[in-house]
Amino acid sequence: MSEARIEQVITRGWIGAGRPGLPAEGFELENNVWLLGDDAEVLIIDAGHDAEAIAAAVGDRSVLGILLTHGHEDHVNAALELASKVDTHVYLHPADLPIWAETHGEALPDFELADGALFAAAGLELLTIHTPGHTPGSVSFAVPALDVVFSGDTLFHGGPGAVRWSYSSWPQILDSIETRLLTLPNNTRVLPGHGELTSVADEAPSMEAWRRHNA
Repeated sequence: MSEARIEQVITRGWIGAGRPGLPAEGFELENNVWLLGDDAEVLIIDAGHDAEAIAAAVGDRSVLGILLTHGHEDHVNAALELASKVDTHVYLHPADLPIWAETHGEALPDFELADGALFAAAGLELLTIHTPGHTPGSVSFAVPALDVVFSGDTLFHGGPGAVRWSYSSWPQILDSIETRLLTLPNNTRVLPGHGELTSVADEAPSMEAWRRHNA
């Protein structure tokens, strides 16, 4: 039996083309896609930009699901194509369905994510944690056995995710970080949707400074 592991796939693509307030061609963005599993099976965390590259990283393994941290274009734009390629289902928190629809129109994800929902891969348990603020349906996924949390765009190295949309909330994202993520063990590694990895221990000391930032 092979050992469970986490793999990172970095994808890159253009988003936002034709949207108000953005350049006509949109802008290029790099995303982290995460695979949790072993040599036989995997769960995929997010599906940005490049279904072919993600499917290539999966190889001939069984895909147990595509779990989306939130509905923004750069995290979901390859989800339907990827699901078809690897024969699996797409999961999204229902509060982000209106955001998902900006990319996929009337096509829907297969299943809804809920706070506390459990998944399993390679003998490991993955826990869904609702962490709204960046978007209403943002979630993170904790894997206690590996001391890891996939934080999507809720928490990055250096601070919270963006809250520039009408549906975003700075107080809410701070509350999600403080009560749902920073309560995880200090040695928990934080694997975000963009950029470099961090940890609960590295980010927790900045909590009060983030609160003062928008006071």
